[in-house]
Amino acid sequence: MTIGEIVLKLLSRDPDIEDYPEDALQSGDGNELALLTKEFGNLRVRLGNKKIVDFGCGEGRQAIALAREASAFVCGIDSNEKTLLSAKKRAQAANLADDRIQFRPRITEAMHGAFDVVISQNAMEHFEDPEAVLRAMKHLIHANGEIWITFGPPWLAPFGSHMYYFCRIPWLNILFSEKTVLKVRSRYRQDGARRYEEVESGLNKMTVGRFERIASGSGLRIVYKKYNCVKGVDWLGKIPLLRELFINHVTCILRTEIAPDDNPVPDV
Repeated sequence: MTIGEIVLKLLSRDPDIEDYPEDALQSGDGNELALLTKEFGNLRVRLGNKKIVDFGCGEGRQAIALAREASAFVCGIDSNEKTLLSAKKRAQAANLADDRIQFRPRITEAMHGAFDVVISQNAMEHFEDPEAVLRAMKHLIHANGEIWITFGPPWLAPFGSHMYYFCRIPWLNILFSEKTVLKVRSRYRQDGARRYEEVESGLNKMTVGRFERIASGSGLRIVYKKYNCVKGVDWLGKIPLLRELFINHVTCILRTEIAPDDNPVPDV
């Protein structure tokens, strides 16, 4: 056992104790639309009667909440057939018919250009190929459609390693090597992961700068962005280099084009 492993073990919780809890707003504790509402405002007004894709819908909780509370048609997309089955059962239990909500394991050509809004919540840092995923999202929206992305924490934020459930030390992935972190993690998760990309849900080491480059190269326009820094000290997000360490959450709206009567929201 290396010195790094010994130190990190001492700084981590006992494996016999339950996981440290996630932030309630991030996890949607009791309100599946809490984060979307916080980041984008009045969903009922902005999404009412629109055709929406919940990209990476999982078990469908957010998609169902959107269909019910925003009175929208929602198509949930997720490659995990098992979670999609759970999503369909939840929708049936909520008495939502196919004309209000559907779930799909993949994108078909018939879906291209068929939607007003694509929503991606807390997933951009997990996609194995985020460039390809953004292209897929772009294919789903029509000419004046929007892509709503909100995710965090980015890779270099205090808890960008997503290992908070066993260690509360910030910047774990900077202070300790990947090998050390994954070795200690094996005491809490037995999935055999030896790289960040191999952990459950995957981690693609998405920094703020990398996301901005991906968005810029996508042919889409950022018409709204909001960078939340730790402890609400958002001015840190304007300082080059330092911003990567303190931006805790990234939110933006992308459009394929901006019509003459559009009024893009300024940076926040």
